[in-house]
Amino acid sequence: MEIRPATDADHEAILDIVAPTLAAGETYAIARDLDRVGAGAYWFGPTHEVFVAQEDGTVLGTYYLMANQQGGGAHVANCGYMTAPAAQGKGVARAMCEHSLLRAKERGFRAMQFNHVVSTNARAVALWQKLGFDIVGTLPQAFNHPGHGYVDSYVMFRSLI
Repeated sequence: MEIRPATDADHEAILDIVAPTLAAGETYAIARDLDRVGAGAYWFGPTHEVFVAQEDGTVLGTYYLMANQQGGGAHVANCGYMTAPAAQGKGVARAMCEHSLLRAKERGFRAMQFNHVVSTNARAVALWQKLGFDIVGTLPQAFNHPGHGYVDSYVMFRSLI
């Protein structure tokens, strides 16, 4: 598997992953009714450095890296990750997270924080914990899940120094 910066040629393959994931509304606190243009505007936001994980020319996943906050909080990174359904459970998310931790260090970030990890996303929560992230806060019923109703979200944090 290769992880590399996304190019314009990857745009449609990335949207094939991002648009349905956002529309499902199970893991991101983003409007569920975004069309492909809106999903692309979100994922390729001006502050996002976007990467793809690919194998044999097929995009298996994508992630973005950005500063979590501005000003005094700009030393903490934030990322979003998505894996193609056919590639789930094959180590793609782990590889992307490990890559993002290295890239964040290269860019001078001192920590990484995930602001809104939905508690029902148990695979992601477990993976982030295996990779050294701690749950540092619980946001009670902060996410309206389409199948479970109001569920908790976690703030997860890991030092990079």
